[in-house]
Amino acid sequence: MAINKLSEVEISSAIAQLAGWAVVNGKLQKNFKFRDFVEAFGFISKVAIVADKMGHHPELFNVYNKVTIDLTTHDANGISALDFELAQKIDRLL
Repeated sequence: MAINKLSEVEISSAIAQLAGWAVVNGKLQKNFKFRDFVEAFGFISKVAIVADKMGHHPELFNVYNKVTIDLTTHDANGISALDFELAQKIDRLL
């Protein structure tokens, strides 16, 4: 099944439903801040489990208590509905 890149209008509509996510350099991005490194890394582990079950793997960046997540669908060459689905699941982990 082909995954399609969303249009700018579709992205604008979908992003309005999410808190704290933005399009940065063509990727859906959100920054998270935790109490310490262990809490941040625990969150990354939870994200990894959810993402792997979806077969959709985000770009995860961690510096001490900060985590940045970038979502894009390489097969679609941009942001797809799959990215928004994962973003919603990530937000539910908090």
